[in-house]
Amino acid sequence: MSCCNVSDTPAELHDLSKRINAEEKRLVNCKQVDVNQLMPLKYQWAWEYYLKGCANHWMPNEVPMQSDIELWKSTRLTKEERHVIMRNLGFFSTAESLVGNNIVLAIFKHITNPEARQYLLRQAFEEAIHTHTFQYIVESLSLDQREVFNMYHEVNSINKKDSFEMKLTAEIMQDGFSTETPEGLRTFLKNLVGFYVIMEGIFFYSGFVMLLSFKRQNKMIGIGQQFEYIMRDESIHLNFGIDLINGIREENPGIWTAELEKEVREMILQAVELEVAYAQDCMPRGILGLNATLFRDYVQYIADRRLDRLNMSAQFGSKNPFPWMSEVTDLSKEQNFFERKVTEYQKAASLEW
Repeated sequence: MSCCNVSDTPAELHDLSKRINAEEKRLVNCKQVDVNQLMPLKYQWAWEYYLKGCANHWMPNEVPMQSDIELWKSTRLTKEERHVIMRNLGFFSTAESLVGNNIVLAIFKHITNPEARQYLLRQAFEEAIHTHTFQYIVESLSLDQREVFNMYHEVNSINKKDSFEMKLTAEIMQDGFSTETPEGLRTFLKNLVGFYVIMEGIFFYSGFVMLLSFKRQNKMIGIGQQFEYIMRDESIHLNFGIDLINGIREENPGIWTAELEKEVREMILQAVELEVAYAQDCMPRGILGLNATLFRDYVQYIADRRLDRLNMSAQFGSKNPFPWMSEVTDLSKEQNFFERKVTEYQKAASLEW
């Protein structure tokens, strides 16, 4: 494979760029680092994810929070309901920043394909939007910022999930780490599984069920709407990540060994137990029509779905106790004419020329 070298002269780069074709591109371990040469596209799926992400763009401050503020200040929410909301804000506020850090500091530099990098840039911005969302919610409800943003230190079930992920980032940020060795590439694949399949594909989903269950009961509508948008973003992140993992496997025959598959399965099984423990911590007693048994079934169900996408056999055989969740990722973000006009006017008014 003839990828351009950083020592080439500008004239040589110009001549070589004419010869670069889609077949020479690779998801990892291509030495073409001089320019992010997007065309010709090789991985159309990566570009489609980028376009879909752009089409789904949203900002948290476009979502009105007045009804949430009134309900939060009232006595109509139980202590248990407030506990669920606070726990999930505490987890998501740190988890989204961990995902963003992992993209920028760990994943991006090892992905050498331009269209995949284009999507990673879009995803990193979406993670920033999600982090902005939690700041917006905390500020709107006048919550204790320290309590929310320090739960990853103070709440064991959150700390264990975050620590699980941070270990994966630490491994590929060690001095001298490279994906050019089989061992390095397998470590990188475990990071991708940890963040795309486990963090965004398993760890987030109990929280989605809990917070969207409020909205289904006409409570905390603003938070519910924002989490609908976050979940839609995360479903795209998950699908991109799995296609990225499977693409690297296809381009590197033999890299996905029986031993690696065993490690990945053990990671997913550990994640299921961590997520069930988190759900039990958020909801020690059944509320909103939810209970710990339903969450175990649900987490096992989605874990089997993630295993299937990785071409691995199912582990649990559990059924989905929340079929309504599949509808959320298909929601339309269209607003009515008057709502859209108000948003547009607000944006125009904030510009300085």
